[in-house]
Amino acid sequence: MSPFAVKALQLLLSLSILIVLHELGHFIPAKIFKTRVEKFFLFFDVKFALVKKKIGETVYGIGWLPLGGYVKISGMIDESMDKEQMAQPPQPWEFRSKPAWQRLIIMLGGVTVNIIVGFVIYSSILYFYGRNIVTNENLPQGFAIVEEFKQYGFQDGDKVLKVNGEDFENVKDINRYLFLRDVSSIEVKHADNTVETISIPEDIGTEMFKKDMLTPFIERRNPIVDTVLADFPAAAAGFKKGDSLISVNGENIRYWHEFTTNVRKNIENESTIVVSRDGQLNTLTVAPNEDGIVGVNNFSETTHIEYSLFESITGGVGYGYNILKDYVKQFKYVFTKKGASQVGGFGAIGNLFPDTWNWLSFWQTTALISIILAFMNVLPIPALDGGHVMFLLYEMVSGRKPNDKFMEYAQMVGFFLLIALVLFANGNDIYRAIVGK
Repeated sequence: MSPFAVKALQLLLSLSILIVLHELGHFIPAKIFKTRVEKFFLFFDVKFALVKKKIGETVYGIGWLPLGGYVKISGMIDESMDKEQMAQPPQPWEFRSKPAWQRLIIMLGGVTVNIIVGFVIYSSILYFYGRNIVTNENLPQGFAIVEEFKQYGFQDGDKVLKVNGEDFENVKDINRYLFLRDVSSIEVKHADNTVETISIPEDIGTEMFKKDMLTPFIERRNPIVDTVLADFPAAAAGFKKGDSLISVNGENIRYWHEFTTNVRKNIENESTIVVSRDGQLNTLTVAPNEDGIVGVNNFSETTHIEYSLFESITGGVGYGYNILKDYVKQFKYVFTKKGASQVGGFGAIGNLFPDTWNWLSFWQTTALISIILAFMNVLPIPALDGGHVMFLLYEMVSGRKPNDKFMEYAQMVGFFLLIALVLFANGNDIYRAIVGK
């Protein structure tokens, strides 16, 4: 099966799981509060449905348009725009007849479920799989530092000891912390074994984004091939596991990142690579594929950590919370020209999944998407859950409910805004696919 097909299947399965669970988050409290649910659909059934069956008062089905899903709740102005029903006198089983606090719980149900699902998946991963981290012992040669960061006092070969005065266990996270967390100081051990605490500028994350410098700390690993991926250029070029890379395009290399950097510099052409294999030197030529991938990997040594049931629950919730916090923190960059150009649609989401089926990676990515969906759905945009919540909070504070005509117009504006965002995001995917970025 092709890598594209594997990614597409993982994306479809992941979204199907998350959509059904999200809609159950609305469905269950609606039922608890004796509110009629007319439809429960996975995907949209514009004009027709692939499958549908009425059970009780609810029609359950699968639509043909995989852009989401929905529950149609009686007496609610939603994407169905059922004006005829709203023109009738309110009925006891309708959404509009329920107290505001019940309507608020119904609307927050989907987002709440997405958050819980993310926490549960992360906790389960820690319990069943544990966690691999990279410590200074796993990275004996420390980090290579980009030139822009050397002005602060960092040096090639540095090892990260503490961040903001606290021991830093997983040193591989240092770039993410610098970009998204409030890092004021980093204690490092230089290659000459001297220890120094370096102050970090307050706006370092913004600077990293502006300069496209999201990995200022680069792991220094020996240039030895760990894995050669089948059906990629490196396999066809004759690379073998265990090959020691000596030079790229005539330039000697000492670390793995020097190999990847030199190949990227020559991405439009073939690179000439000298490797040492079984005591002999071999010269290979390889060019990246259309996605810029050669197909050889070199992985960090890791330290494995096991978790008890209680530790996995607290650890999973904490990890999920940090994922949400980091996503919210970086969301501000979407409103910049550069950030808007990096917004992605289904193609970008699909690329989060690996080329080959791996259940651990599948669940990690599904948990991430669940957290992201929770945040995106709670944005105060009409047609999203957050839009409904915004109007409900206004009603609860002011004591006045927005009139139906206003809600209809708001729903229409929100719907067209969402369509525009979907088209823009997926247009970015298409553009990147065409230009190869």
